[in-house]
Amino acid sequence: QVQLVESGGGLVQAGASLRLSCAASARTFSSWAMGWFRQAPGKERGFVAAIRWSSGSISYADSVKGRFTISRDNDKITVYLQMNSLKPEDTAIYYCAARGMTYNDSELRRRGGYSYWGQGTQVTVSS
Repeated sequence: QVQLVESGGGLVQAGASLRLSCAASARTFSSWAMGWFRQAPGKERGFVAAIRWSSGSISYADSVKGRFTISRDNDKITVYLQMNSLKPEDTAIYYCAARGMTYNDSELRRRGGYSYWGQGTQVTVSS
């Protein structure tokens, strides 16, 4: 069983930055991928970014490309989401998720492929 704990959400103004963290309880993530998803009120949970743990290869949703950066810390078994130039439309609950390794980018972006989820952290961006 893998436990994921997110932190770092908050209320900021448009243009500001936030960094989300997701700490995992597993001993090793070498054969895993981890992702960030978000869910705004009245909308489905959608893909934001993901990273393959062993290779470090990354995928981003078009809406965040160039503004958000996903990264990992092997020693801390933690994945981060650095969010810059935040916009009001980034307001959502952000969820960290983990899944078995996949080399298929479409699979990496598919919410249903993730087996483990954190509790979510609220990000609110005011205009």
